[in-house]
Amino acid sequence: MSGSVQVTQKQQQKLQLHQQLEEKQHYESSYYLSTRSSVTKQAFSTRKTSSHLKTSVKTDKGQQVVKLSPLPKRAKRTYLAMDKDKEVIGYVIPVFRAHDVVRGLMEAQEDDVTEEGINYVAMRNLFVREARDAMEVKVEKKTRSKHVRESAERMEFDRALEEWSEFRKKMHPDRLTHPPEFIVKPRGQTVWEGKTVRLHCTVAGWPKPRIAYKNNVLIDAKAHPEKYTAESTYNMHSLEIKCDFLDTAQYYASALNVKGEASSAATVVVKGFCPEHGVTFHTSIIDKFEVAFGREGETLSLGCTVIIFPTVKKYQPEVVWYRNVPLKPSKWVHTHWSGERATLTLTHLNKEDEGMYTLRVNTKSGFDSYSAYVFVRADVELEGVPVAPLDVRCHDANKDYVVVTWKQPAVEGSSPILGYYIDCEVGTHHWAQCNDAAVKYARFPVTGLVEGRSYVFRVRAFNSVGISRPSRISDPVVAMDPSDRARLRGPLAPWTGVIKFTEEEPTGVIPGEPTDVVVTEATKSYVVLAWKPPEQRGHEGVMYYIEKCIQGTDTWQRVNTGMPVKSPRFAIFDLAEGKSYNFRVRCCNSAGVGEPSVPTGETIVGDKLLPSAPGNPVATRNTDTSVVVTWGASKDVKHLVGYYIESSVTGTDVWMPCNNKPVKQTFVCHGLTTGSNYVFRVKAVNAAGYSQNSSNSDAVLVQAAIAVPASPTNVTLLEAVKDYMVLGWTAPTDNGGADIRGYFVDYRTVKGNIYGKWHELNLKALTTTSYKAENLKENVFYQFQVRAMNMAGVSKPSLPTGRLECKEWTITIPPPVGLHVMEVRDTSVVVLWEPPVFDGRSPVNGYYLDIKEASAGEEGWKAVHEKTNKGKFMKVTGLTAGTSYVFRVRAQNLVGVGKPSQNLGPILAQTRPTKEIYVDVDDNGVISMIFECSEMKEGSQFVWFKNYQEITDTSRLTIATQGGSRAIFNSLSVEDLGTFSCMVTNTEGISSSYTLTEELLDLSHEHKFPVIPFKNEMAMELLEKGCVRFWAQMEKFTSACQVEYVFNDVIIEQGKKYTMKFDKSSGLIELFMDSLEVTDEGTFTFNLVDGKAKGTTSLVLIGDFRELQRKSEFERAEWVRKQPHFVEYLGFTVTQECDVLLKCKIGNTNPATEIIWSKDSIEIAEDDEDAAKIEKKDCDLTFNIGKWVIKQEQKQGRKKPSAKDALLPPRPKISKQDAGIYEVFLRDERGKDKSAFNLTEAYQAVMNELFRVINSSSDIQITSSENGIILYSNVTYYDENLHVGWLHRDAKIAASERVKSGVTGEQLWLKINEPTEKDKGKYTMDIFDGKDGVKRVLDLSWQDAFEEFQRLAAAIAERRARVVGGLPDVVAIQEGKSLNLTGNVWGEPAPEVCWVKNDKELVSDDHYKLKFEHGKFASITIAAVTTADSGKYALVVKNKYGKEAGEFTVSVYNPDEESREDKKD
Repeated sequence: MSGSVQVTQKQQQKLQLHQQLEEKQHYESSYYLSTRSSVTKQAFSTRKTSSHLKTSVKTDKGQQVVKLSPLPKRAKRTYLAMDKDKEVIGYVIPVFRAHDVVRGLMEAQEDDVTEEGINYVAMRNLFVREARDAMEVKVEKKTRSKHVRESAERMEFDRALEEWSEFRKKMHPDRLTHPPEFIVKPRGQTVWEGKTVRLHCTVAGWPKPRIAYKNNVLIDAKAHPEKYTAESTYNMHSLEIKCDFLDTAQYYASALNVKGEASSAATVVVKGFCPEHGVTFHTSIIDKFEVAFGREGETLSLGCTVIIFPTVKKYQPEVVWYRNVPLKPSKWVHTHWSGERATLTLTHLNKEDEGMYTLRVNTKSGFDSYSAYVFVRADVELEGVPVAPLDVRCHDANKDYVVVTWKQPAVEGSSPILGYYIDCEVGTHHWAQCNDAAVKYARFPVTGLVEGRSYVFRVRAFNSVGISRPSRISDPVVAMDPSDRARLRGPLAPWTGVIKFTEEEPTGVIPGEPTDVVVTEATKSYVVLAWKPPEQRGHEGVMYYIEKCIQGTDTWQRVNTGMPVKSPRFAIFDLAEGKSYNFRVRCCNSAGVGEPSVPTGETIVGDKLLPSAPGNPVATRNTDTSVVVTWGASKDVKHLVGYYIESSVTGTDVWMPCNNKPVKQTFVCHGLTTGSNYVFRVKAVNAAGYSQNSSNSDAVLVQAAIAVPASPTNVTLLEAVKDYMVLGWTAPTDNGGADIRGYFVDYRTVKGNIYGKWHELNLKALTTTSYKAENLKENVFYQFQVRAMNMAGVSKPSLPTGRLECKEWTITIPPPVGLHVMEVRDTSVVVLWEPPVFDGRSPVNGYYLDIKEASAGEEGWKAVHEKTNKGKFMKVTGLTAGTSYVFRVRAQNLVGVGKPSQNLGPILAQTRPTKEIYVDVDDNGVISMIFECSEMKEGSQFVWFKNYQEITDTSRLTIATQGGSRAIFNSLSVEDLGTFSCMVTNTEGISSSYTLTEELLDLSHEHKFPVIPFKNEMAMELLEKGCVRFWAQMEKFTSACQVEYVFNDVIIEQGKKYTMKFDKSSGLIELFMDSLEVTDEGTFTFNLVDGKAKGTTSLVLIGDFRELQRKSEFERAEWVRKQPHFVEYLGFTVTQECDVLLKCKIGNTNPATEIIWSKDSIEIAEDDEDAAKIEKKDCDLTFNIGKWVIKQEQKQGRKKPSAKDALLPPRPKISKQDAGIYEVFLRDERGKDKSAFNLTEAYQAVMNELFRVINSSSDIQITSSENGIILYSNVTYYDENLHVGWLHRDAKIAASERVKSGVTGEQLWLKINEPTEKDKGKYTMDIFDGKDGVKRVLDLSWQDAFEEFQRLAAAIAERRARVVGGLPDVVAIQEGKSLNLTGNVWGEPAPEVCWVKNDKELVSDDHYKLKFEHGKFASITIAAVTTADSGKYALVVKNKYGKEAGEFTVSVYNPDEESREDKKD
């Protein structure tokens, strides 16, 4: 014991010495820091100090120590040491002023001190007084240079110590490896295009880090040696880049080793000459996206092709996507610009994504844009629930408070929305509901947030049917003070190089009262207060208490009694509706609670006003699928969110939303059905809810709005006389959706280069495309233009004519007018025209058509034909695809050829993607010409022509329009032959033609009276067995063709005598007869029916029939005599043992005759498994399909299993795997024969026969076991297609743990475990094979069976294995001793025994010795037990009748440890 005391004393001495050294180091470090701080933060000063007071204080040991009085508050400290004469004698190193102990002592002094050196000594004594009792006071005079030198030496020494310490840390075994560190970082550079730039960096780290360079993507210098060169020498790395304009980017150098990764960035700017300087760019947007419809959750892409002309290398326009504001790439929005195509992809669509999308392409010369609307349809999980809310936003976020707002959905469901639930995400993918009671107002303040934590919110709506899907989550918001958020977001202040010290505000100050307390929101559910913090609040933060008072009383009640709030915002709930309240706020901190603020004034709690119903909506036509809806704004509405528009087809009461996002202006409803009548209604929405629906609009037909027509073209001078001119023009190609009602002609005079004003020639609209302008002046030049008019208005004027002089013509004939084209194709075009307005000197007798390429000059004109064309159209062929042509026409009379018409063109020879006219002939022979057009516009019509003259007589032709145009001939004849064409008006010349010939007349007659044509009429031939074959072959037929076989006007069918075959792929019809008999003389006929078509072919066997019969008998006898043959062909049979056999009988065979079996054209070889199924007995051949065969293993090198080891073969069976075509071939030198059986077609017949045999099951038997009673019945064979059901008292028995049914081999059984009196009664077993059924019935009275069950159960319980005794419950044994236990067991038969420790079986070894003797005694011996042998043991015994375990616990203890624990206690 004395030795331990000495050791303890030594340890205490070492501990005290260690503490003293630590204190000394602490004081020295404090002194050093104070000196460094004073040198670096305070400049040298020569100002004089005022006098100080000096007092003396006695220490605990009676020594007198000088204390310092505090400096005067207005006196500035100086660090110059002075003598009594106020002269500077040195520079004093000041202590660290911020030390709490020094500051307290300096503030407690009241006497002045005459010497600054004494002041320094006294303050230093305060730091070291706990290390030693007294210190010798010594004043040392230092010069300024000496002090600076000592400070510099001290700083150098400290730096050396720090470097040495860092080196020692790195040399520590745990610190030899360290992450990469950039010693020299790469530096950004600016270079000219075409120059080379090199980025350098130096990286330290161990193991040596690997360097990689990235510029958005990883740079592989080895893969692009012409572009990049990377070098690494020791720890210095460089990347050389041969720059072009596109290399301007931020380059990252990344260093990586096993300890971590570091990266540094450098910006490279490549400057080049501006190639686009002085270039004017023209922008065209093509391949535009249309109005798009998407559903929530889908991905939608919008795209346009942008063409910039001229093309300048490396110049790219600015491509910006808008949805009210410019879109920025995010989780939901992805933009891509390939240089030619701009694409916007919206992932996981939501209602917030609905709106007008605009693509804007900005260039230095201006911009171009295109817009289209995107609609997002909302889906619901349950019919009748509302659609999810949208546009969830967070406002006014503070330390523990945020306001969440949202917009109500367009669809409320089958019942009105009852409220909303607000969820916030807590953690990752865990949502917590913020409000217990439903919120009806679309604005909710969430309180109780944790300061500094980020939150996201979502909202769900609910009605009487259920809850909607959650909305899209809001943007993340951080719960923090707004001033802190502004400070974090704002730029950092620049470093001025000056540190200013201000005195801190004293702590313990009670805060003042808040100001500007106002009610920002007042609803039925809550009231929100806002205020400004007090000006007087001390250095620490403040919190707030809110108080309320009912108007008219003086009782103030604190609202947040449990916890003050941190934010200058607070939401007050649980207010009485309709009452008036006053509110005020108090501030509090650790010093106490301040005075209350000024009350807010009277505030009435109530609902916000719902918006009033909007004005009557007005719907107007827009396009084929859209309608423009306008309405009057709601009155008396505050904070309007927008409007929702709904549409309904007239005659129905089903309203569908037109927009899923509120709009605030006139709206275009898209996605409507063309030709349907719709009505519309509008409702307004604000934060309080929905308004009433407006009244329904008038019904509007959805079709394109009528627009003004296009301008007329080809204004031409047809005739000129002294005082008048005749003008002609071509009607507009687009009539604007309504008929042209007339034309207006304008004119103006031209004198030299001076053009007069336009004047109208006709006040009344013209109905023709020509006009006689009268009262003109001779030899004066005029210009003319024409405008078309329909019910929508007047079109823009046509292009003015050239300068036309009013003087009399001397030409023989005026030119044709109205030139236009139809059927423009790659190599051909049809040109049409109208005759001149007047014939001239004599009538027109023909026309000439001229052509030239558009790029050729006037010398390029050439005639299309040599002879005059009597008609007013001509088809021009031999054109070159992709080439533009110009046409003109000249008229001819007896006097000669007149002037050419106005040029037509240029016309591009190019086939448009349109369908041609095709002809359809129905079953009645009616011929129809069909023309379809996919580019129909509003007002477009199909116009049919015959020989390019419009068809007006409908007596011979019926025109129908359904998905196209169909011209149906009422009664086709020769006079209807000719060229028929169809043109679609109000399009860009879509047309096609078809020439009707006499071949169609013949085709029509064939369809009216169809006859099946034969390629070969019926013929007959004798086959080798004496068989007779009748055959014929059709030429044209369908798969629906049916054949009827007739002999002497009697229909014959397939059987033993006749075999019929009809090959529908080749049209071959065959009839086989095994032999000819006397009764077969007569007429054989094939009658065919194929829809309406019919056909008949016959063959008469009369006259030479006897001779033919003798030849057949002779051939049959010769065949039987000469070669092997089948006496009975291949068929099937099912034995009583349920064996399915294929069998046949053969004749005239010898030992040399080969018998070959095959399945599906694959020969069954002798070494195949199926070969063992074949048997031959005398002339009978059989194939046992279900025979079990032991597989031959010789191929794998394995021995055949012995009879003892082999499994017993299963019962014979048949399955669909056995289906197929089985064939038997007989062959020797005399001849051959074949028989086949199609088991695939006959499979069901085989199964029916098999089930017939199976259903002969035995009666239900009964037996007992130790578990219960078993009812069973044996069948010959069980197949899986048999359905077995058990009934008790005519009710189906449901399977359970107590009653089970099943099949074992061929035994069908029902097991009743633990039977009771309720199980008595009639039991029925129902076997059903899908066609027929068998029932077996047993009336169970079961007295004997129940007694047998009880006897067997008792016997089993007696024989069950169990542990009789010998084992204790708990064994406590000292460590190191040996443990031996023996348990007595019983069971018949003798049980199996095992020992278990902690549920793990033990194995006998040197430590555990396990024995089982005489089948009754099981023992375990554990040699030299240790504490590890403690645990739960069990002796487990089992036999076939049961299992039991005898458990006991072993506890091993150590006496020494127990004695030590007792002493401690």
